[in-house]
Amino acid sequence: MKHNVLFLLTLVLMCSFYSNAQRGVRIAYIDTEYILENVPEYQEAMIQLDSKAENWKNEIQTKMLHVEQKRKDLSNEKALLTKELIDEREEDISFEEKEILDYQQKRFGPNGDLMIQKRQLMQPIQDQIFSAVQDMAASRKYDFIFDKSSDAVMLYSAKQFDLSEQILRSITRASKRTQAETKAEVRAAEEEELLPEINEELEAREKALEEKKAERESAIEKRRQEILEAREAKQKEADAKRQQILEEREKAKQEKLDARNNVSKDPESETGTTTKEVVTKTREQLIEENRQKKLEERAARQKELEDKKKQILEERQKIKDSINNN
Repeated sequence: MKHNVLFLLTLVLMCSFYSNAQRGVRIAYIDTEYILENVPEYQEAMIQLDSKAENWKNEIQTKMLHVEQKRKDLSNEKALLTKELIDEREEDISFEEKEILDYQQKRFGPNGDLMIQKRQLMQPIQDQIFSAVQDMAASRKYDFIFDKSSDAVMLYSAKQFDLSEQILRSITRASKRTQAETKAEVRAAEEEELLPEINEELEAREKALEEKKAERESAIEKRRQEILEAREAKQKEADAKRQQILEEREKAKQEKLDARNNVSKDPESETGTTTKEVVTKTREQLIEENRQKKLEERAARQKELEDKKKQILEERQKIKDSINNN
């Protein structure tokens, strides 16, 4: 009995193997890139995405130019600023540069908005391609269907095995069914299977992506608020310290003036009393006075150079005249 069972199994396996050998292995391939290039909805979405990416690039470039201008202005004004003011402005410039880099990473990074939106555009088309490939493989009894656009190296491919046009037509028909208006089109659309499941899976993926994106944006915003609060606290501390330094300088300066001019109260003067008036100058007035002083010194040096140059020219002229007279 056992021998009979083994014989029958061996016979069935040999028949099956012979049948497959007679039929041959059916292989086909598709070109995903070609399909995507010929799907109008995908191309329109890619054009909009490229336009959005270009706007992001222009925005980043504008911010970078603004920061570069700030750096140039600081370099030109360093001679008129205190060390504290220079450090403060350099810190502001560094902070803005970091914000620009974070924004660039958010838009164009590996997990940035551009890559996420590209995947969101690709996923529905890829689902349609996969569904169409599955249906065609089942109906035409293909054993293998490869993707020419993938990493699999295809050294040669005969055109008669290319299913890209057929897959593209299948996707186009499916798109028309989703836009059905007449009764005939509605009946044809109702015959489509797996569409609710595909939509549910797509909605689940989109929802997961949106939640992940919202979490990331929330974390980024929280971090940004923390940085801004720390920067504001540091700014207040620097302002208070700067104001204290200015007051101490003004106080020391006024004390020197009082000691030099021997300013004191005189009860027997014509007015009866004289009081020492302390004028606390603002930070802007001190900076302006310092600037005016440097301008005056520069003008004096310029005048001195001009006078010296004029004197040298006169002496040369005298020597020339003396030589001509002789």
